[in-house]
Amino acid sequence: MLAFVPKKIFFTKGVGTHKDELHSFERALRNAGIEKCNLVQVSSIFPPGCKMIPKSQGLKSLVPGAITYCVMSRCCSNEPKRLLAASVGCAIPADKSSYGYISEHHAFGMTEKQTGDHAEDLAAAMLASTLGIDFNVDESWDEKKEIFKISGKIVRTLNVTQSKICVDTKYTTVVAAAVFVF
Repeated sequence: MLAFVPKKIFFTKGVGTHKDELHSFERALRNAGIEKCNLVQVSSIFPPGCKMIPKSQGLKSLVPGAITYCVMSRCCSNEPKRLLAASVGCAIPADKSSYGYISEHHAFGMTEKQTGDHAEDLAAAMLASTLGIDFNVDESWDEKKEIFKISGKIVRTLNVTQSKICVDTKYTTVVAAAVFVF
């Protein structure tokens, strides 16, 4: 059986505004640098042995029109003064032969930091449960980081988050994505 497993991943984010919702989404993708791809949204597994690369390097790897797999979060509104946020969180295990988790979270009325922290918590909680780590989502972030250090099983968590306040009645779209490179 042939396995189709990405070897590299990069994270990106963007925001777009337009009178048409679809066009605001395209502008957000353009701002993120991934508008030229045929994006296929996948679920939330960080592949074993996958290497994180800088966005600039990842964007150079993209081919216009190519089927491109990603985990994406998206939020859109045309309500003036509405705060939007989209985030992708990631939790990577210390054991590089094991898989990690990528989570997506979007919200109205949450700050960029709140949304990013929540996405990161989601990814860490999913990975912790897989690894058999007792993980209390209600503990403070510092307490959670201490659990990671003590367990030695989760090496890193991160998030990429985009937020924006809608200025007028034009549609505003925010996106955050983890993009796989083969």
